[in-house]
Amino acid sequence: MHIKKWMALSAACLSLGAAPVFAQETREFSVSTVLSEAFPWGQAASKWAELVKERSDGRITLKVYPNAQLVSGDQTREFSAMRSGLIDMAVGSTINWSTQVPEANLFSLPFLMPDNAAVDAITQGKAGQIVFDAIEKRGIVPLAWGENGFRELSNSRGILTQPADLKGLKVRVVGSPLFLDTFNALGANPTQMSWTDALPALTTGAVDGQENPLSVFDVARADRANQKYLTLWHYMNDPLIFGASKRVWSKLSTADQQLLKQAAYDAGQWEIAKSRAELDATLKSIRDRGVEVTALTPEQHQAFVTATQGVYKKWIPKIGEDLVEAAQAAITNR
Repeated sequence: MHIKKWMALSAACLSLGAAPVFAQETREFSVSTVLSEAFPWGQAASKWAELVKERSDGRITLKVYPNAQLVSGDQTREFSAMRSGLIDMAVGSTINWSTQVPEANLFSLPFLMPDNAAVDAITQGKAGQIVFDAIEKRGIVPLAWGENGFRELSNSRGILTQPADLKGLKVRVVGSPLFLDTFNALGANPTQMSWTDALPALTTGAVDGQENPLSVFDVARADRANQKYLTLWHYMNDPLIFGASKRVWSKLSTADQQLLKQAAYDAGQWEIAKSRAELDATLKSIRDRGVEVTALTPEQHQAFVTATQGVYKKWIPKIGEDLVEAAQAAITNR
């Protein structure tokens, strides 16, 4: 009897000492992007998803929804949809988020950033952190930077080398008031419309021109939409931001937060390097299709800078004087 009791007690102790093994919960999160995998923007999101799946051993899945599907094609609604929890995560544009985050308009100030080194000096320094802090205050956790690139100007009318050449030019722009102010300052006739609506409008001649990174011009075949003249004027750059809804982020473990953030950083660095390395080949492809490409001289560039100074006077108070000064200092010291 004593032996049986001892055996039963021993078995109970063994069962209590053994750690139970549970299968780790698998999670799927939605990721919104405006462009598909055919573009560097979409590739950034796909790379993020790939790294997260690999590093979590398939426990965390990021399902990418391109073409702003989750907001019915209206990319300007992406930020508010994330904030409300309708979208879990995104690789978003500073332009599209700027209507909810005024500080994000920094990158749309005309001719602020002359080169990639200037962009990096802003995003990786004090100014970039100020923008990230502003985003987080509004309900989105920013994780890392990506890049959509410098936006260049194309049109069907002719070569553009001075502000006077833009007089009356009907230009499709994105849904940001700052863009309207910039092109109005140059004497153009800017029209806000989605990219889906822009291509037919360009094809029929209802709109004369558009501004976009070279990768978008190339993949979307804007040359087939009467865009036979392309001006390399580097008038603004559109950094991408990997972000997550605070509603989702707050429910993740510290380890998973770190995994997602590091994967976003690595995907962003990969995409920035890849897109910049491909620019020369992209430009050659555009030229080979018969598009006449014009690069501004320093004197021509300065004329555009001078013509848009009024935009700064209007927008610096909205963006934040301290932020703009931090960005300008970073550029000067790059």
